This record gives sequence, structure tokens and C-alpha cells, in this order.
Amino acid sequence: MIKEKIGSKIKELRLKNKLSQEKLALLSNLDRTYIASVENGKRNISIVNLEKIIIALDTTLENFFKGL
Repeated sequence: MIKEKIGSKIKELRLKNKLSQEKLALLSNLDRTYIASVENGKRNISIVNLEKIIIALDTTLENFFKGL
């Protein structure tokens, strides 16, 4: 359940920032297929990679987890 919630939040913020999965992957120095699998709740994301994505999405940990 938590994997799906985190994935949905990443996708929500990515779309809000008008980023493609490929652009988010480039900004966070991760692979596009990794971003896709995280967004779909198929992969456990490490704290380090979550931090990279949050930075690429130009948000904070606090804002990311608000309402999650």
C-alpha cells in the first residue's frame, strides 16, 4: 500500500510540474523505467532515490509526505 501511495504522489507532482518520466529521470539521475516502476507501485524505492526525486520535483520531504 505504501509503495502505491508514494508512487502516486511522485506521479501527481511530476504531472503538476509538467515533467515527463524521462525528464524526471534525467533530473534525478535515475532510469526512466525505474521512475515508471516506482510510480506504478511495483518497486521499493530507497530513501536515497526518493530524495533525488523529491529534489528533482523541487519540493521538500515535508511537503512530499503531507497528506500521504
